[in-house]
Amino acid sequence: MKPSPSLIGPHLQVFFSEHLCNHRRASPQTIASYRDTFRLLLQFLKTTTGIEPVAMTVLDIDVPAILAFLDSLEMKRGNSVRTRNIRLAAIRSFFRLVALRDPDSVGLATRILAIPVKREDKKLVGYLTRDEINAILDIPDKTRWSGRRDRALLLTMYNSGARVSEITSLQRNQVHFGASTFLQLNGKGRKERTVPLWPHTSKVLQAWFLELEGKCGMIAFPNARGKPLTRDGVDYLIKEAAKAAAVSAPGLADKRVSPHLVRHSTAMHLLQSGVDISVIALWLGHESIETTHIYLQADLKTKERALARLVPAEGTVPRFKPPDSLLAFLDAI
Repeated sequence: MKPSPSLIGPHLQVFFSEHLCNHRRASPQTIASYRDTFRLLLQFLKTTTGIEPVAMTVLDIDVPAILAFLDSLEMKRGNSVRTRNIRLAAIRSFFRLVALRDPDSVGLATRILAIPVKREDKKLVGYLTRDEINAILDIPDKTRWSGRRDRALLLTMYNSGARVSEITSLQRNQVHFGASTFLQLNGKGRKERTVPLWPHTSKVLQAWFLELEGKCGMIAFPNARGKPLTRDGVDYLIKEAAKAAAVSAPGLADKRVSPHLVRHSTAMHLLQSGVDISVIALWLGHESIETTHIYLQADLKTKERALARLVPAEGTVPRFKPPDSLLAFLDAI
């Protein structure tokens, strides 16, 4: 007698409560991303099949269903190819565990693991100019508590190139003042790194922490209720500052300003100042220096300086003419 397919619920509970936390020791950001993936997937399957999530079996999440879900992310939700691939990575990770727990599902898991990652267009990285950054930093109202917090936060983000998750979770004891002031950040992949701070950033943070003394625990940048700012909160305050700064820096009106764009700007300004690419990789906490090469590709000024060192060729270069009609046809494709 063929065994009935197992319910998806118990596998998901083990996946989140045991596998990700204990076996893989995944970061809170990874767990949150995987959680959102399965929320979306189960809601999609409920809409398309009418089956309640609690009653779904492993066989209900087959390859056609997953491909339809991934397509809906792009077509209906307007997600990028990158987001689609992140959702697929979460589903693959889950089915690796299912294959270990449920031998009858090995064939299904193998087919799901074979779903290819979709290739995405590689766009040049965007960034803000120094004048645009300065315009944003001038916006917070220093006569108000929230304005002093926002200025300290924005200045710290730009100085350090920290990810928004690193900023929202930053504790005051992670900032070390002294002859050399630096941040001690806990980054992606559980990597720790230290980032030096400018004297001006150090003064602003010291004044801000003095104002916070005895309040809000050890949170560096709390909200009005004394809790850590959320990612959406940081994104909102940066967008509002950029909108106000567009009056003095019109170029901001055409840019989608976000916390990650500030991080890109830090890297580009370091590169344009002559800082070695390997140092920038360490500064940003990149796993590989190849990740940092995107800034070299986007920096037009560096390319112009390299071109200026090249002596232009004299005379004209003749146009190539294929000697054969078939080659001419291939050349015209």
